[in-house]
Amino acid sequence: MNIKAPPKRHLWVWFLWLGLFYTAWLFLVQMDGHWQTAKDHWPMALAMAVGSYAAGSTPMGGGTVGFPVLVLLFDMPATLGRDFSFAVQSIGMVSATIFILARRQPLAWSMLKGAVVGGLIGTPIGIIFFAPLIPDLWIKVTFAVLWGSFGVLHLYRIGEIAGHVGMTEFDEHWDHRVGFVLGLVACLLAVSVTGVGIDMVLYAALVLLCRADLKIAIPTSVVIMALASLYGVLIKSVTNSWQPGVFENWLAAAPVVALGAPLGVFIVDKIGRKPILLVVATLCVGQFVWTCFSEQDDLGLVGIALAVGALGFCLWVFERLRSWGSVLVAEAQRKNEVRRAAEAGDAEPAAEKAECP
Repeated sequence: MNIKAPPKRHLWVWFLWLGLFYTAWLFLVQMDGHWQTAKDHWPMALAMAVGSYAAGSTPMGGGTVGFPVLVLLFDMPATLGRDFSFAVQSIGMVSATIFILARRQPLAWSMLKGAVVGGLIGTPIGIIFFAPLIPDLWIKVTFAVLWGSFGVLHLYRIGEIAGHVGMTEFDEHWDHRVGFVLGLVACLLAVSVTGVGIDMVLYAALVLLCRADLKIAIPTSVVIMALASLYGVLIKSVTNSWQPGVFENWLAAAPVVALGAPLGVFIVDKIGRKPILLVVATLCVGQFVWTCFSEQDDLGLVGIALAVGALGFCLWVFERLRSWGSVLVAEAQRKNEVRRAAEAGDAEPAAEKAECP
């Protein structure tokens, strides 16, 4: 894997971004008279203060908190939760990405680039053609299943996931191909429907397939979600398919997430990722249970059984990735040992020749 971490930092770029964003936001609320609108939606700003921190410190986009708050707590349509995820992450996750790049944190560049290309194809197809076919109820369930499986995985695998150091290096072209497939499928089937998902999918591939350190996997997941969100905002704007209420909630939450997500990136380096992941994993499982309970009348026993079965299927996929990763890691280690032995064999005759008179 091609991992780059240049030592020199350029935090002035991030501060410049913040200055430009807050100037634009203040101009927007003052010139268009939206101060009261922002004040009226203060509960969303409060919720995203927590959500944006999680977005920067875990492989979860800010929409992972914004979606259930709007849909489960405020009883808003799931389509609004999805569109709000795009909008709010285009600020929070982008701000965190600029902060990550300015600090020169290591990223899994090969897989990330492949995922970006896959997302460029999958996102518009999903938003325009696939997402409109999914009923509101099953948008909620899809979201609940995705992040519920993420939570269960971490509750029983957190010790192993948090114990990875560095990352196993495979063939760069292989990494790119895997990233492309993941980006294409995740953006087509998950991001277009819920507004999130590619971050979790890429993160899972990195920690289960490549045994990547969380210091590499989480920043990489933040970057891909930021790019997918920007692309989603562009597509929604071009197709003029925004749900009513997105702008008002975004107006209140945007100034919070612009600082909250980078704050999560910074603080997690100081206190560690394992405790935060455990808390978030518990919340993810909780929102799955909450969704099934609150929607039990519409889902019925069959629907709940399907949701639980889908969660189990996601866990099975995770475990298959982990098993595949074990094989790939063992093969990579064997190749490295053979190469080192060959290099040592070449060096020994050379040393003997140097000693001959």
